[in-house]
Amino acid sequence: MAEQFKIFLSQLSETNATLDYFTDFEKVKGNVNKIAVKLNQLNYLIGKENLKEAVIELYEENPKVFEVLDILIAIRKSKNAKTINNKGEIVLLDTYFTSPELILEYIEETGLADVFKSKDVTNLVDYVFGIEVGLDVNTRKNRGGDNMSKAVSLIFDNAGVFYKKEVYSTVFPEIISLGADVKRFDFVIKTKKKTYLIETNYYNSNGSKPNETARSYSDIAPKINQYKGFEFVWITDGQGWLSAKNKLEEASRIIPSLYNLTTLEDFIKKIQGEIIDDKW
Repeated sequence: MAEQFKIFLSQLSETNATLDYFTDFEKVKGNVNKIAVKLNQLNYLIGKENLKEAVIELYEENPKVFEVLDILIAIRKSKNAKTINNKGEIVLLDTYFTSPELILEYIEETGLADVFKSKDVTNLVDYVFGIEVGLDVNTRKNRGGDNMSKAVSLIFDNAGVFYKKEVYSTVFPEIISLGADVKRFDFVIKTKKKTYLIETNYYNSNGSKPNETARSYSDIAPKINQYKGFEFVWITDGQGWLSAKNKLEEASRIIPSLYNLTTLEDFIKKIQGEIIDDKW
């Protein structure tokens, strides 16, 4: 068992990132388009020496344009963001957008005033596009999981394996051991012998998430495997596991059907030998 696990670790891939992993430009464009009109109106402030006068003029014309000032300092959802004002009080960031005086204070204190006056930025729509690209980095971990799902789908498709994606546990009322919790499985494959409930994930970096996942699946697997016609399958990969190998090894003793992208062909051979049900 220990030797098998060493082999499993040696097979972990360095990355599952395809070129579309790095930036979701459709999402970026969507975020920018939602506020493009207001950003274009804020362009009025660029190059103005008398920002106070320009802010007052724009505020009188349309006070709502200033609602997007938060994204100019790379912050979304200012309703939840807080800061310390000049009086030492903790205030919500969006309270600065409620009057010309506070707006001017915000622009000056954040450094945006210098940016506007010096024309370091000539178009706020383009500027925010760049900010959104930067913020999109934070969602890469989620895309890593999506890429894993895509990779597994492709392998199944190439092997001619019939499967269903994102199936909820409520489809299998006979599995009462999960209690009231509704679980969504990434894949479900049914053969003439068993129904396989499959989870997939990929971890590029270390952190608490791999450990949490291993603990969670170690709890779920026995609850499913106690039913003769069901089996829990975990397909995971990524060198993030190297820093959590002890927890993964513990999980491997509890979860018999643990695969990575290299050993996934073993699972495919197994279910093909059982004859896959493509009519359920």
